[in-house]
Amino acid sequence: MSASFREVQGFRQWWLWVLLPATALGTIGLFGYGIYTQIIEGDPWGDRPMSDAGLLTTTIATTILVAGVAALILSARLTTEVRSDGLHIRFFPLKWKTINFDTIASYEARTYRAIRDYGGYGIRWGREGKAYIVGGDEGLQLMLNDGRKILIGSRRAGELEAAMRTWKR
Repeated sequence: MSASFREVQGFRQWWLWVLLPATALGTIGLFGYGIYTQIIEGDPWGDRPMSDAGLLTTTIATTILVAGVAALILSARLTTEVRSDGLHIRFFPLKWKTINFDTIASYEARTYRAIRDYGGYGIRWGREGKAYIVGGDEGLQLMLNDGRKILIGSRRAGELEAAMRTWKR
């Protein structure tokens, strides 16, 4: 089934691209220093040093965790498609959702403030309802028949709204 609208967005905030590598490098540097001090030089690292095996295990686990979180955030993509059978939202690698047109009471392109209205970026729940946001300040606000609100962030909100009109009047 072909889409009349398709948009793929990733996180593009400059501070994210600074913070994630800095966190990873800081973690590697800190634990690298600990390994050098305790294992290479033989001086206990810290006030209550752990065993050498514990230090190595903690270093490896922490590095994998930090790298995994960074990879998850940097690979995350919000894909929005308007097709004849509904509005499709995929927040890779976490969630896939299809909203059938008959469940949508109304919709409109609007501006928003991600942090104020929804508490940040990602899949969020806030005072304004649920939101799928990776950046920017524009999106398509859906009002569902059951009263719920869903916002889909879009750098092309006007085009998304126009594509919705093709299938849902």
